[in-house]
Amino acid sequence: MSYLLSKLQTKKEVDNAIRSTSEKVLVLRFGDDKDPVCMQLDDILMKTQEMLAKMATIFTVDANAVPVYTKYFDITILPATIFFFNAQHMKVDFGTADHTKFIGSFKTKQNFIDLIEVIYRGAMKGKFIVTSPIDPRDVPKFDLLYKGY
Repeated sequence: MSYLLSKLQTKKEVDNAIRSTSEKVLVLRFGDDKDPVCMQLDDILMKTQEMLAKMATIFTVDANAVPVYTKYFDITILPATIFFFNAQHMKVDFGTADHTKFIGSFKTKQNFIDLIEVIYRGAMKGKFIVTSPIDPRDVPKFDLLYKGY
């Protein structure tokens, strides 16, 4: 389903999308088009894209094509969804250790719609971190391992 979503293929395209998207939530799905979980997430993104057009712009990004961002956002598990508003990275408290991104696929379209709405409303109020409206049981749980440098 990713062929129905706009795709960013270079660091420059990602930079331009972040800088040029204003007054909307920018959704960047980092992943691999052939991964089954990515395909499930892309299906949800594609089905909600038109409904959320006034609040969000959605792009897919091949995680291997932009290693700078993959490393910067510490993307080790795919898919990872990252949110921006007016070039500001939006953080979401999902009840997990990582507030910078959503890892995995959303269980339902409504979960994604609710999340975008909360991010949009919070950003319009000047917030940089919001609390997720998604039921904690619907948020994938992963043990994060940090390398001690």
